Amino acid sequence: MTDSRGRFLFPLGASEPNQFPGGWLRGAHDGNFPVLAGQNGSVYRLRLEVGGIREPHWHPTAWELTYVLAGRARWTILGTHPDGAYQREEFTAAVGDLVFVPQGFFHYFENAGIADPLDVLVVFNTSTREPSDDIGILGSVNALPRDVLAAVFGVPESALAGLPTGVEPVVITRRR
Repeated sequence: MTDSRGRFLFPLGASEPNQFPGGWLRGAHDGNFPVLAGQNGSVYRLRLEVGGIREPHWHPTAWELTYVLAGRARWTILGTHPDGAYQREEFTAAVGDLVFVPQGFFHYFENAGIADPLDVLVVFNTSTREPSDDIGILGSVNALPRDVLAAVFGVPESALAGLPTGVEPVVITRRR
């Protein structure tokens, strides 16, 4: 007997969210919504509480399409530099806005509000589960030796002593 919802319906709003210090994330992907198997697609609902930040990251195998459901999101997107200069855009997206991030572009967004949460719906052209297709800034920085980082940033190695050393994904954090 099949579930009364049918195979094409997924209760995203009722699914168990993954909790983080700055908000939560719940998603539909081929692991929990079998009809997506082989479709190269997934969708996530994400909430950032006041002060919440989606860790700066990039997706090596997917583009990202984000729709603002509630609140305002402050974005930065950094892309390739075919003309010799990095292409960086900073903007605020509001309810009803749609933001596209090309595959491989470094980006982040945060809750730009001071009183209300930010809710977004994010669609990917991959079945890979979040955060399995993310390469975050914390993991990226910590994958490099401290002496190399010091040279790149032009600071003494001792200036980096307070940085955390983990390489696990943070996904959603918050201002301290």
